[in-house]
Amino acid sequence: MKVFGICGSPRNNTTEYVLRNAIDKLESKNFETSIFFCAGKDIKPCMHCDYCLMNKKCIIEDDMSIVYENLLDADGIILATPIQSGGISSNLATIMDRTRALEAVDYNILRGKIGMSIAVGGDRTGGQDFAHLKNITYFMIHGIIPVSGGPFGSNLGASFWSNDNLDDIKNDSYGMESLDRTLVEFEKFLVKYID
Repeated sequence: MKVFGICGSPRNNTTEYVLRNAIDKLESKNFETSIFFCAGKDIKPCMHCDYCLMNKKCIIEDDMSIVYENLLDADGIILATPIQSGGISSNLATIMDRTRALEAVDYNILRGKIGMSIAVGGDRTGGQDFAHLKNITYFMIHGIIPVSGGPFGSNLGASFWSNDNLDDIKNDSYGMESLDRTLVEFEKFLVKYID
């Protein structure tokens, strides 16, 4: 089974660290994985021009083509975002908007895949839940099955407090517990609904 992770951070630091940690754990269980890092990539915003509705592809040619390919190929999708202005990053929002071009090809093109959310905030309560809800909304709109880590500490996904520092996120044991709980559920869903 294939898992595709998207790191919505404009820089490679704490969100990348957490996503790589999740991917490493999945690889140790023989999942095939790939990651897309927004940092340094050319992803232009959706113009909502409807070109994709008529031509079954996006009019914009940029690094989003890599995301399209991996979304189609994946069984599971992990969206990892830093908290910006109390929610997801603008990078991740742009990717979500641009997915419209896939739906123009086939409304059900992502339906039945499994989705997981990771949110990394500079503060413990900096907007992680709002980011998870946006990710979950994205999953639901596209027919992707969202998973949580269960009702005890990981209600919506894996939540981290980085204090804007890589060393601090490495010591966020509560965040790592939420990641482990969410990964357990993510794997269960992949096995139950995909395998």
